[in-house]
Amino acid sequence: MASPSKAGAALEALREDLVGDVFAPGDMGYDEAREVFNAMIDRRPAVIAQCADATDVVRAVRFGRELDLPIAVRGGGHSVAGTALGDGALVVDLRRMHQVTVDPAAEAVRVGGGATMSHLDRATQPHGLATTGGRASTTGVGGFVLGGGTGWLDRTFGLAVDNLLGVELVTADAERVHASADENPELFWALHGGGGNFGVATALTLKLHELPEFAVALLLFEPQYGQDVVRIFREIVTCGPDEVSGAVLYLTGPPEEFVPPEQVGKLVCAGLLTYAGGEDDLRKLAQPLLALPHEAALVGDMPYVDLQCMLDDPPGQRNYWSAEYLTGLPDEAVDAFCGRAETMPVPTSTQHLLFPQGGAIAAGPHEYPVPYRDAAWAVHPFAVWEDPADDERAVAWVREVRAAVRAWSTGAVYLNFIGEEGSERVRAGLGAGNLLRLEKVKRRYDPDNVFRFNHNIRPV
Repeated sequence: MASPSKAGAALEALREDLVGDVFAPGDMGYDEAREVFNAMIDRRPAVIAQCADATDVVRAVRFGRELDLPIAVRGGGHSVAGTALGDGALVVDLRRMHQVTVDPAAEAVRVGGGATMSHLDRATQPHGLATTGGRASTTGVGGFVLGGGTGWLDRTFGLAVDNLLGVELVTADAERVHASADENPELFWALHGGGGNFGVATALTLKLHELPEFAVALLLFEPQYGQDVVRIFREIVTCGPDEVSGAVLYLTGPPEEFVPPEQVGKLVCAGLLTYAGGEDDLRKLAQPLLALPHEAALVGDMPYVDLQCMLDDPPGQRNYWSAEYLTGLPDEAVDAFCGRAETMPVPTSTQHLLFPQGGAIAAGPHEYPVPYRDAAWAVHPFAVWEDPADDERAVAWVREVRAAVRAWSTGAVYLNFIGEEGSERVRAGLGAGNLLRLEKVKRRYDPDNVFRFNHNIRPV
């Protein structure tokens, strides 16, 4: 580590050089700058560099290397696992870098490393274009895409990473590089699921698709109808076109206008069908669900960006997430999934989610390190609560859900859905057959494992 005098001089130089702001412990604004989405994360970085552009990122990384600091990268979004912060680390904070530039003729978009889904979707919507995004508007684009990227449009347009055309990266040597199919192709391959292990992604270029219409059917049911809802949903998706997706989820009835007052604050089962098309076709697909006794129904055309905001998770609460990817969804698995709703923490912002894969996900390129591509379904329990006294109960519930459906698990997992669950889960998220190749790329671009606050790939 550098001497205090050297560190102090370097910090002052960084404050002078950076266009953006720099925060260190004791600075006004430091505590606010280190707050992340998940209130369970409370870490104290040595320095937070809120970068304004890629040149700022280069300067910040040079500063970190000069002082031998580990470097955490904060993109635009959730940081549920807390990887955007590290005690005693330099945080390269990209949130100011959220510019989005759409090229309608090329059906492509350049997205700043600190942009959220809201920035991306609201820029592409006026052009009738979209690409696979997360299931909430507050998700950060960079971490989402580099981790694989699953969302409401993935059965139609593929995983987010399948639409990745290029990445602008600042490496551990503070060098700016570009990765694409033609330029640094091995690095480009590793960025298809390898996350933030290889540098700071200052911008990404993504393929866009025409999405002139989008429709949604959201129905609320009493929890005892859960098994029927899942089985009908399963049939609709299995027999329907790739344009249909959605989820079955248990949640606490929110105080929204379309939710009956008697459902607010109580456990409800929701059937959500999303459709990359118009309302008339969706209504035909949704008919079996609509025939079930339901408490509320919202069916119609809806801008994709509006759906993205409907299930946003509130920031500043306590979070613990996980997932299992399933080979199939037999009735026994349906019963196991629905059974775990009974012990879910209610009333909280917790959601118990089941969503389909298949379609363009399964048909996509299999050479990338996204081993969950071939799973048929995913179960995603994510506990969100406010009272620290509920920590043990909430975490235990998530683990119980995983255990309940493990008999049908493929063993693979989407790493963006999990926190620190051990090295074997990281291997499961990258694919054991991909690990050695990823480790070689890591050695090439980050031999000292400077970027270690992530689902870490060690250099070999």
